[in-house]
Amino acid sequence: QVQLVESGGGLVQAGGSLRLSCAASRRGFSQYNMGWFRQAPGKEREFVAVINWSAGSTYYQDSVKGRFTISRDIAKNVVYLQMDNLKPEDTAVYYCAGGRGSIYPQGYQYWGQGTQVTVSS
Repeated sequence: QVQLVESGGGLVQAGGSLRLSCAASRRGFSQYNMGWFRQAPGKEREFVAVINWSAGSTYYQDSVKGRFTISRDIAKNVVYLQMDNLKPEDTAVYYCAGGRGSIYPQGYQYWGQGTQVTVSS
């Protein structure tokens, strides 16, 4: 069993930055993708970004392109989501996920507990 633990959420003003971290409890993600999703109140969970653990290739939702950057530190077994120029519409609970999925949450086997990001206007 793999545990994913997110951290780094908080309250920030519009235009500010936050960096989320997702630490995995064990190694062995070479065949996996690691994704970030978010869920705002009353809305469905939506894809934000994904990175292939071994190749490092990335893909983003259109609304975050140019503002968010997903990366991973293989030695530390951590995935990051650097969020810059944050907007109030980015407010949500952010989840990291690991598995063979891509942009759909159904493809991921492992999920973190979520971390709240609130962007004030």
